[in-house]
Amino acid sequence: MKIGELATRTGVSLRSLRYYEEQGLLTPIRLENGYREYSPLAEEQVRTIQLYLQLGLSTEQIAGFLHCVLKNKEAFCKEVLPIYREKLGEIETQIQLLSSIKRNLEERIQSILEEQKETEE
Repeated sequence: MKIGELATRTGVSLRSLRYYEEQGLLTPIRLENGYREYSPLAEEQVRTIQLYLQLGLSTEQIAGFLHCVLKNKEAFCKEVLPIYREKLGEIETQIQLLSSIKRNLEERIQSILEEQKETEE
């Protein structure tokens, strides 16, 4: 199938598909006229890439195990679990940072409200 058809079937932009190719995540066949020709499996491959992107993984991380997960279950791909753990650690750090920022904002709001109340009395 051509890139436009793959884009339509997957809901992924042409630009993203070209980017996946640049990152080594998709490998179309190049026809003599320079057009990209994708195998029928490319649709599943793009959906798999999208799933991992939605988990917050980078294309570089995905490239490290994509070939394996397309052929096997995740549980049989030793590269997946360390990446998941690393990503979870990053998210936990972000949550802690955001919680701290939230507490600081709540304190500032409370301080302002108390100060305003004092000046009204």
